[in-house]
Amino acid sequence: MSIHLVGGGWPVEDDGAVYRAFFDEIAAHAEAAGKLEGARLAIVLVRDGDAPEKYAEVVAAFEQLGKIDPVPVLAPENAPIAPTAFAEVDGVVVWGGLTPAYRQSLEPAFGELRRLVASGVPYLGFSAGAAIAAEKAIVGGWKIDTVEIGSEHAAEDLEQLTVGAGIGLIDLAVDVHAAQWGSVSRLIAATESGAVDGGVAIDEHTALIVGEGPLRVVGRGSVWKVTPDTGSVRVSTAGADPVPAAG
Repeated sequence: MSIHLVGGGWPVEDDGAVYRAFFDEIAAHAEAAGKLEGARLAIVLVRDGDAPEKYAEVVAAFEQLGKIDPVPVLAPENAPIAPTAFAEVDGVVVWGGLTPAYRQSLEPAFGELRRLVASGVPYLGFSAGAAIAAEKAIVGGWKIDTVEIGSEHAAEDLEQLTVGAGIGLIDLAVDVHAAQWGSVSRLIAATESGAVDGGVAIDEHTALIVGEGPLRVVGRGSVWKVTPDTGSVRVSTAGADPVPAAG
């Protein structure tokens, strides 16, 4: 079972490839548990005002991708989410919105989420849900001191680069909406400053899949990898893995 990190991009449109492996995994988990009604899927939304509407929209899209028994885990921004919200689930989706609010709301459940993933429950983080999956989560900001390191549009209501403790599912920092919001520059600056030890920035409509084998990239865009390199940084990109030819 794997950790699926999606860089954002909504609606799903033709993004089946981005989510297919996740839905295959939760179906297998549910089948192994003898569940016939579909995979019990916790869907986390931390949003003020529109959480029920957005939840319905996400469920409708996901029901086109697989048979699920959806479990709403909805909270206003910064309201705590109890670990018991994830009882007996076959998969966890943490959706998008204000990244600092997701980090704060889910912090009481970080240990339970780590336990679930370690036991074989697949995790899918979309946008904010991908960012907070990291051990050191980039939660926002567009400056370091007075130096601009990215777009204020991508700052998540924070001025200074802010890194906080994430769920801890992966050791690389994660930034999202990479090409669309220009967040690669923030990840580069965070790495150069030592705030993080390198990481990945994921384009919209693109997923990085972290499992037992090699890292996989699926979807339309790229994953940008930033690593420290003797006082500087090295930046590389990876696109979707080629689909094997039939026959």
